[in-house]
Amino acid sequence: MNVRTKRTVNTTIGVILTAIMLFPLYWMINVSLTQPVRLRKDPPDLIPIDPTFDGYARVLQDQLPYLGTSLIVGLGTVALTLALSAPAAFALAKLHPRGGGAVDFVMLIAQMIPGIIMAMGFYLIFFNWGILDSVLGLILADSTLAVPFGVLIFTAFMSGIPEELMSAAKIDGAGAWRSFRSVVLPISRNSVVTVSLFTFLWSWSDFLFASTVNRGVSCSPSRSGSTATSATTRRTGTRSWRRPSSRPSRQPCCSWWRSATSRPASRPVR
Repeated sequence: MNVRTKRTVNTTIGVILTAIMLFPLYWMINVSLTQPVRLRKDPPDLIPIDPTFDGYARVLQDQLPYLGTSLIVGLGTVALTLALSAPAAFALAKLHPRGGGAVDFVMLIAQMIPGIIMAMGFYLIFFNWGILDSVLGLILADSTLAVPFGVLIFTAFMSGIPEELMSAAKIDGAGAWRSFRSVVLPISRNSVVTVSLFTFLWSWSDFLFASTVNRGVSCSPSRSGSTATSATTRRTGTRSWRRPSSRPSRQPCCSWWRSATSRPASRPVR
């Protein structure tokens, strides 16, 4: 087998495997464009016949406010994470403060704390601060996971910046803040992009904090908002997967604490 034939065989195998891996995605799109009356057709249509975009229009109409909230929370979390983690990492990597190794270890340990424990604490703290059901509360909660990660990433990257650049900036009269802003931060743009992407993805996909520190649906991000919407949605031609209830569709994880504090006193036994 010559080189050309070998490349052709490898390319064919790669295309076949790629098609198999992407087929579920194609089928999801195909079903989303299929008319409801043709969904139970046997055999199903391999391509959408008379496609409809009513499903997309309905989803955008229902989920657009939640998507906007998720976008605001995600961008706010990215801004707060970069504002806190980049200067902290610069101090650990270049200023070499006493106890810097212990701080790095604490940042690593912070990544091991279960999210449910942090969520319970955030509920009580935010309840006392009066920032439950607010975008600010969601940004603060999501940042607690992203800031330690950002500090570790920035510290590892900034530690590799040559000390000669810092010495040259110091000779030119630049202080620590000017060296960070004009020398270190522009060089660290790759780590800035990495931290920003991971932070935004974590904030966008967060469900635990969003369902804990947000008791209603007026300020819900996309994950918890879509859950609240699907809880009351009936499928066409089938029974609802959840019985309708007069209670709110979303209950916070700490609703037991609120009910316990607001429970009326028991009546005396006659």
